[in-house]
Amino acid sequence: MRVRIRLFARLRDIAGAAELERAIDQGSTVRSIWRGLCNDFPELVPYEASLSAAVNEDYARMDAPVRDGDDIAFLPPVSGGRGHPARRTTSRHEAPSRCSTS
Repeated sequence: MRVRIRLFARLRDIAGAAELERAIDQGSTVRSIWRGLCNDFPELVPYEASLSAAVNEDYARMDAPVRDGDDIAFLPPVSGGRGHPARRTTSRHEAPSRCSTS
């Protein structure tokens, strides 16, 4: 059995690839696939506690079964809000746009 594994953000950087294909055993779970990746890429280990996973584009628990041909995605936690907001320049005669509350 074979699956395609997709890695995002820092996970992709650690593995050096956005997609990997792996042979898996009958009865494999998302967790067993993750642990196999951790054996190959030990830097992934700390991410397990905060990791999100998906099977065929649907969020999945780590104990979810995996079948031949499945697409497995692993996503690290996402953070934001610390960057500089996009700035829109306006002329002195133009009022900034406002969100409607209706």
